[in-house]
Amino acid sequence: MTNAATDSSTAAARIADARHRELATEHLLFGTIRFLAQEHPDLLDTLEASVGHLWDKADDDSRDDEAVREVARRFLKSLRAER
Repeated sequence: MTNAATDSSTAAARIADARHRELATEHLLFGTIRFLAQEHPDLLDTLEASVGHLWDKADDDSRDDEAVREVARRFLKSLRAER
């Protein structure tokens, strides 16, 4: 196996690991917020009001603050749909 193949394989594994962490985190966070919102109905309104403060931490051309906010909006929309 060449270094390029090893590097590619390692990069693919890192990307997969990051995706797995993201999915697990999203699942746990979604469940936690859903649980808390049952006891505190105003929680989703409060979170929605804070979306405008979100920003992308990237410091290159990939930075897209609005994309981060849109992910949060979709997340909240899903939570509201489950009510």
